[in-house]
Amino acid sequence: METDRPATRAWVLHPDIKADRDRRLAGPALEEAVSLAAALPALEVVGADIVSLPKVHPGMLFGSGKIEELAARFKENDIELVLIDGHVGPVQQRNLEKEWKCKILDRTGLILEIFSDRARTREGVLQVEMAALSYQRTRLVRAWTHLERQRGGLGFVGGPGETQIEADRRAIDDQLVRLRRQLDRVIRTRELHRKARAKVPFPIIALVGYTNAGKSTLFNRLTGAEVFAKDMLFATLDPTMRRVTLPTGDEVILSDTVGFISDLPTELVAAFRATLEEVLDADLVVHVRDISHSQTDEQAEDVRKILSSLGVDDTGPKIEVWNKVDQLSEDDAEAVRNQAERTDDLFAISAITGEGLDRLLQAMSDKLKPETETTTIEVPFSDGRRRAWLFEQDVVDEESQSETGYRFTVTWTPIQKERFARL
Repeated sequence: METDRPATRAWVLHPDIKADRDRRLAGPALEEAVSLAAALPALEVVGADIVSLPKVHPGMLFGSGKIEELAARFKENDIELVLIDGHVGPVQQRNLEKEWKCKILDRTGLILEIFSDRARTREGVLQVEMAALSYQRTRLVRAWTHLERQRGGLGFVGGPGETQIEADRRAIDDQLVRLRRQLDRVIRTRELHRKARAKVPFPIIALVGYTNAGKSTLFNRLTGAEVFAKDMLFATLDPTMRRVTLPTGDEVILSDTVGFISDLPTELVAAFRATLEEVLDADLVVHVRDISHSQTDEQAEDVRKILSSLGVDDTGPKIEVWNKVDQLSEDDAEAVRNQAERTDDLFAISAITGEGLDRLLQAMSDKLKPETETTTIEVPFSDGRRRAWLFEQDVVDEESQSETGYRFTVTWTPIQKERFARL
């Protein structure tokens, strides 16, 4: 519930650790961290800094001089919460909270808090709670009563009157077991829905991409739906599916998925695997990029890494969409359009103005009509499930029987062949 309490005053720090060879560019990283903080209505971002470090100090993260300097700044600005854009260990967190006399939240905790604030479906809520418990299990959790409760959330940004998770690993493990049972029930229901969709001969197109790339705006434009779309990180969390008619007259299911982000907490990758299984089942994956963003190439690489970790086959049908050309200068927009026209499976569009959407929709139609092959397969008499699947997919040309089972002549697509092998 919304309250009249003032927002928690927060300061964002991005540690630029020179010893980290894989570190991101400090400026864009700090901008993204501030955007993450701004995505929580309970917070008011008062200031932000890049802190250059030769290496991490094990007990305090920062050096003593920098800690004193920041302590004075936080006291002067009445800061209640410091958001550190990186990993902060339990000991480091405790020591910094003691020195700065305010709450510390690292990148993982902040993203978990945003997910908790936004999750709406039962599955999403359970997945966030499990991810939060896995995160909290590594550190003692206690009540920070100097922070006021605003709305939603997990208790990292919390206050009086909220229930705190017991700082006991056995209690957390018991709770995880209960949540896992509840989630299993929800997932079984989801499986039934997925099987029901599999019987409907509509291909699935999944929109994926970095958070705030414009997936939901594109989804709304193509489907006429009203999915929450805003210039904000993680505006969409729960997957949404709608039916769309392509220019060829073919009907497809379009799926809008959660946005990805660099350094996505491993707890969330595991917890949202079921949600992202819509991508695994997709006949076509459409990777939406914010081509106007200064770090668009790095964002695209982060998306590819996460898709690979989920087991999405690189050889499957994919289309890359460069969105937000309307936010580029005329010269840059023209260069992007020319490159897209010269490159296969690449399209420059604006989900806001509608530029390039006709060409994109036609490409979707073409991609969903791959070449088929005709082959002969055998299914044992005992394997009724696979036999039924063949008829559900309407790929059977001829059926006969041998001594050991059913012999089929089938005409199917490579995707159908792969799915049959996975049954």
